[in-house]
Amino acid sequence: MRRRPGIAGLQNAAATRDQFRLVGENVAKVRTDVMKEQLATFRTQLEEFARKHKNDIRKNPLFRQQFHEMCAKVGVDPLASNKGAWAELLGIGDFYYELGVQIVDICIATRSTNGGLIDLLDLRKLLCQKRKADLGSLTADDCLRAISKLKVLGSGFEVISVGKKKLVRSVPTELNKDHNGILELAQAEGFVTVEQVERKFSWSTGRAIDVLETLLKEGLAMIDDGHRDGKRRYWFPCVTLSSDSTGAEAKS
Repeated sequence: MRRRPGIAGLQNAAATRDQFRLVGENVAKVRTDVMKEQLATFRTQLEEFARKHKNDIRKNPLFRQQFHEMCAKVGVDPLASNKGAWAELLGIGDFYYELGVQIVDICIATRSTNGGLIDLLDLRKLLCQKRKADLGSLTADDCLRAISKLKVLGSGFEVISVGKKKLVRSVPTELNKDHNGILELAQAEGFVTVEQVERKFSWSTGRAIDVLETLLKEGLAMIDDGHRDGKRRYWFPCVTLSSDSTGAEAKS
């Protein structure tokens, strides 16, 4: 008959488990300390790299994007505070603050035309006009980083994807799947008709008109009733306007 373990055996087993637990905790602490040390070393080297290449980071958009990617890997956000050490070291906090202010100005200036939705590429072109710089000096990544900091202003400023385009929204209008589908369809010719919407999405006439009229009411669409076929066209400036047609207004 098999004997059950006695009190001494149970105590030895408990002591062994405690020893294993302590060893495990010590190993985990050593690993954590090593990782913290490596991370601190990397951050120090990153600061030295930033000092050495300060001008390249500020002037070269591709270099600036790669620098941000390096920072993200070690949990450093150079834009976290305009008065932080990184902002003082690089001055890029001021760069994105200024860019954010200019983005707000352009979005407000063009809102009456595009209803608060502007193509990211058009926004870049208008920003470069405003800054008197060539398009290559400002990347989409720069715009996206500046826009991400505008979220503190409340609902409205964000980037949405519609088909192959990225649109910057500066109004609190919520776009649902139906709205996005029509905006994507409009990218082909700049406009849609009720019949095109019905055919593309297999919607009823009532649903198509309801969604289109909602977009019209929100200022995202314009109507054109001047065609011989008698079909109303719903134009969407946010996917058709170029900086050539909006530049003058944005500068005003």
